[in-house]
Amino acid sequence: MGGIDLFAGVPVDPGFPEGVLVHGNSVFVSGPARFGTAGTGPSAIQVYNRKSGALTQTIYVSGESLAAEHALSNIAVDGAGRIYALSTQLGLIRFVKQGQGYVQQSYGDPVPDLPVCPGTPCAPTTYDAPPIVNDVAFDSDGYAYVTDSLQATIWRYAPGGGAPQIWFQSPLLEGGGFIPFGPNGLRVSPDGASIYFVSSTSLTNPAAGTIYRLPRVDQPAEADLDVFHVYTASELPDQLAFGARGDLYVSLALTNQISVLAADATEKMRFSSQPGDTIPLDNPAGIAFDARSKSLLISNHALLSGNTADFAVLQLATGDPGAPLFEPALP
Repeated sequence: MGGIDLFAGVPVDPGFPEGVLVHGNSVFVSGPARFGTAGTGPSAIQVYNRKSGALTQTIYVSGESLAAEHALSNIAVDGAGRIYALSTQLGLIRFVKQGQGYVQQSYGDPVPDLPVCPGTPCAPTTYDAPPIVNDVAFDSDGYAYVTDSLQATIWRYAPGGGAPQIWFQSPLLEGGGFIPFGPNGLRVSPDGASIYFVSSTSLTNPAAGTIYRLPRVDQPAEADLDVFHVYTASELPDQLAFGARGDLYVSLALTNQISVLAADATEKMRFSSQPGDTIPLDNPAGIAFDARSKSLLISNHALLSGNTADFAVLQLATGDPGAPLFEPALP
């Protein structure tokens, strides 16, 4: 337990992988998740063989305006095996397997650029920033929850997609510092009762990254917001994954670690790269369990270093098969 190995390299183009998803016999990896993409090629999802790590297919996103900023962050899957990806331009898009390829469909509209409050609707932030959709997760009823890192907002799409609705907002979710990201990774608790999400930084204390918890209700109130755990040393918590025994795994993007939180919110351990590892952790982002190998797959984002040799999916031996994600039946 604890060794970090190379599962697969990620192509330099488009590079900067963020989302990682395990489904069936495949591992799906999405990107690029970065700024500065205007004038570059399309966003893409790489498909790998789950057992061997061999790259079997690349799904290119169609319909992006390549002359403008475009990116693909995280991904999810429904009960029919259809893949959903968050596009900064196109919203929540869906890919349906047909034959040996995938057909792209529009599912959820792009989230709107909100003005700063007051107003309706508005962003409860101190400065005007564009939306940055980051993570997506389904609940058992088919609602999709989407974090918006710069507008202090969590959006929700109804089953079937369409226009997103504001599910929760708070000034507490406004980020600060040189990476002013607020809402980031998000997961539904294995019992379906709660939504856990990351606020990577804080406007009042940029070194603090918080794991919050909200009840899974239609309209949570500010008073419902529960602090589950706080990282205090500029770790920049990023993405989440639940283990099979109630542990919560958290990628720490700035300290290049994987943190494990117990059900009582105490930190049990951290995993780091070791000398001799083929590729070290470099801004780890998306994380997903592979139940067959009882390991955690980690997208090596390498956003700050820009080291293309570090674009990879890494594999952390945990002895934990992970808690299954909700894969609802959708129209």
